[in-house]
Amino acid sequence: MNQTISPKNNTDWGESAFWEWEGFNCHWRELGMENKNPLLFLHGFGASSSHWRYNANYFANKGFRVFSLDLIGFGNSEQPGPKKIKKLDNNFWAKQVAAFLKEVVDTQKNGKAVLVGNSLGGLVALTTATFNPELVKSTIAAPLPDPALISNIKRKVPRSITLVRNTLIKIFYKILPLEILIPFILRTKLIDIAIQFAYHHSTKKDKDLKKIIIEPAKKKFAPRALRLMCIGMATRKDSLKAPFLLESLISSPNPIPILVVWGRQDQLVPLKIGTKISKQYPWLKLIVFENTGHCPHDESPSVFNEYVLDWLKNNSGGNIK
Repeated sequence: MNQTISPKNNTDWGESAFWEWEGFNCHWRELGMENKNPLLFLHGFGASSSHWRYNANYFANKGFRVFSLDLIGFGNSEQPGPKKIKKLDNNFWAKQVAAFLKEVVDTQKNGKAVLVGNSLGGLVALTTATFNPELVKSTIAAPLPDPALISNIKRKVPRSITLVRNTLIKIFYKILPLEILIPFILRTKLIDIAIQFAYHHSTKKDKDLKKIIIEPAKKKFAPRALRLMCIGMATRKDSLKAPFLLESLISSPNPIPILVVWGRQDQLVPLKIGTKISKQYPWLKLIVFENTGHCPHDESPSVFNEYVLDWLKNNSGGNIK
């Protein structure tokens, strides 16, 4: 599918608010009329709710009550340290999302929500749907990242080896000088290279995108939050990895509809992974966008918005314009 002209940028979209969950301060956004179909956007690694700048207004105008949540450690949500929590992983964020759906979105009153996630947000959406199917109507992952999708995690590893491996990972990240590395990267061209790596088209003139990524990373406690993420994601149980989540979903009595969106030029999570999982799990729908990298919702927003809306009309039980 080809890219079309992007709608006007609006990084500060909707109404912004904070919500306290389990002692953590969480930032979120909302747009659209009450009593409409709830749709929750979940950002990817290093991003925030602002990254849905080209999508929120579109879906609000199409009959959705749009929400977006900054996951703990990202955006304007709290960046906790090890005294408050030992690690951050997709299971922790899925619990945050589930609580948000219950307490803020109020799915009991307004109905199940559509979850739309970019990259890490897609994995969190999948995790939420697996453990809280009563809250989720359908899920879109754009794309779905997880190293486990390209490795054989079904091979049983002795518990002793796992313990040693996890201990070494924790030691490595604890001594890794992120407090020095992150500010250095932000002050040099490395940050521009990193951002560009996620896109196919040039991001050189996109000052708003750079601000979305850099501002949270400049905060005092960003390094310690990143350390907790690295430890958490690297030491997860197999039951929290994408293959096991997908197997769990497909074995449920009524599997929820899942759309997987991939950019053909994605350099971070190659399309071959999307092709592989679409063959392994044919009940998933895979769509590929041409001339697009790792952030299809932001790089090809018009095509993304139109295709997702059309898919939702056919896979979310009606009541969508």
